[in-house]
Amino acid sequence: MSVWTRPLRVLLTALTVAATLTAAPHGASAADPPPSPNVHVFYYSWYGNPAVYGQYRHWQQGGHTPPADVGANLYPKLGAYDSGDYAGAVAQHMQWIRQSGAGVLVYSWWGQGSYEDNLAAGVLAAAAAQGLKVAWHLEPYAGRTAASTVADINYLNSRYGSSPAYYRDTAHGDRPAFYVFESLLIADWSPIAPLKSTNIILAQTTDTSKVAHFGGMYTYDGIAGSTAPGWANASAFCKANGLIWAPSVAPGYLDDRAVPGNTTPTVGRANGATYDLQWNNALTPATGGLPDWVSITSFNEWHEGSSIEPAHATPPAGFGYQTFDGAYGLSGAAAETAYLTRTRYWATEFANRSGPGDTVPPTAPGNLTVTGKTATSVSLSWSPSTDNVGVVGYTVYQELGATDNVVAAPSGTSVTLTGLTPATTYSYYVRARDAAGAISGPGSTVTATTDPQSPTVNLALNRPVTASSTNGGFPAGNAVDGNAGSYWESVNNTFPQTLTTDLGGAVPVSRTVLKLPPGWGARTQQIAVHGSTDGVTWHPLSAAAGRLFDPAAANTVDVALTSATVRYVRLNFTANTGWPAGQISELEAYAS
Repeated sequence: MSVWTRPLRVLLTALTVAATLTAAPHGASAADPPPSPNVHVFYYSWYGNPAVYGQYRHWQQGGHTPPADVGANLYPKLGAYDSGDYAGAVAQHMQWIRQSGAGVLVYSWWGQGSYEDNLAAGVLAAAAAQGLKVAWHLEPYAGRTAASTVADINYLNSRYGSSPAYYRDTAHGDRPAFYVFESLLIADWSPIAPLKSTNIILAQTTDTSKVAHFGGMYTYDGIAGSTAPGWANASAFCKANGLIWAPSVAPGYLDDRAVPGNTTPTVGRANGATYDLQWNNALTPATGGLPDWVSITSFNEWHEGSSIEPAHATPPAGFGYQTFDGAYGLSGAAAETAYLTRTRYWATEFANRSGPGDTVPPTAPGNLTVTGKTATSVSLSWSPSTDNVGVVGYTVYQELGATDNVVAAPSGTSVTLTGLTPATTYSYYVRARDAAGAISGPGSTVTATTDPQSPTVNLALNRPVTASSTNGGFPAGNAVDGNAGSYWESVNNTFPQTLTTDLGGAVPVSRTVLKLPPGWGARTQQIAVHGSTDGVTWHPLSAAAGRLFDPAAANTVDVALTSATVRYVRLNFTANTGWPAGQISELEAYAS
């Protein structure tokens, strides 16, 4: 169970920041280098709304009434979104993080079985789709101890370690990273000592006497970053003892709406001067300079006003919201992404100051060729690039327009891209990169159209799925896991209920197969099937009808649909003769 409001940061005196700014860099584009593995950004998955979670979560902090009135002094560009909306809000977050140049999101995690734990797999999948990595922010849940932290780290490594998005620092022994928030609450951290050789565990402090058994230090505090107290000493200690130094920078701090009547000092953004000041403190020799990582507070901690996630330029009127207007000389909609763009600038500056000084880019990859394709995959190959020092890898882009998607980063000269939509045309190009982070120009673009989908392939298998509600340990994911023995169940004694799956792209769906565990007794559920291309506008594919689940037929119901090209398939439940809830063990969808 997550803590409702995050503990207040270290209180420091208010500060004055310089009013004069440097010129804002141009927006991020496909020509920019890949996201930096040494720029980390704290990410929060504690939000919910009625469309996905069934009710608002966190947005009402401070006694507010979302969706227009939320517990934040800035209003999100995406509104009061849900952290489980993987195809919508979360996918957009990952694109924005990649656009910012940060390569690692540090996931706020509140213990095994917590709300955030249950959403982690979906966030990892969304991060992988953008070539990002995920580290972990271990929060001070009730009852946390050093011993429980050991169990938590082993659990995270075991449960999520196979994800392609699971962060491991190649420069420090391919070890995963764990930031321990409020580590000073626990005096004896000796139980974590055996983990140090295989994990990087960071303490939140600059007190070098409090980091025995840890693998490094970070600060998090968005207020202290403007004065950098103790940073030079902490940096020197880490470098002398082989530890990671990861100071935290923030664009500002303001929590008046989330914590009414609080006395926490606020730090204004000063049109971007605060963020630049803190980044300079992280990189300059006088305050420690050239850390191993820079950690950003935060991508989306809206309650504390520290977010770089785009804030709406025209928030709901009457609530006193601020905007990013004026940041780096930008206004209106152009200012919404100002802090993403500035983060990209600082990520590049960090890489330039840290690198070996090689400024000669590799040659562009040549002879890009489509070597194979299926309904959901395309295989590519190309000729190797050359470089004065050496090519370390390639970045494959899907051509979309202003900001193209990074879809793969192989070390070799071929790749197979999976998870594509059948009968869909894709365009790709490749750039090479060298050890200093220099990136080549783009090679030629190739176009490929995936094959039509086979009518025997279950399009919903292991796809993102959401429900209007969930009862206990029977989550929506059980309905698409390929196991008819596990099942989703809604809250009891309340109808209607919905179960929705995202097929990942528009496909011509003609039938759905619904299942319950084969050993269950017979029951009839009143179910309608709807489809949508955008997840907003729905149209019927099969009218509401009593669907008989009969154990003599393996509790399987085959529903013919009005053939339509849709991305989302939704079941609407209004009754169940066997149990007062919506129940499905498998929702399968098939193309015509």
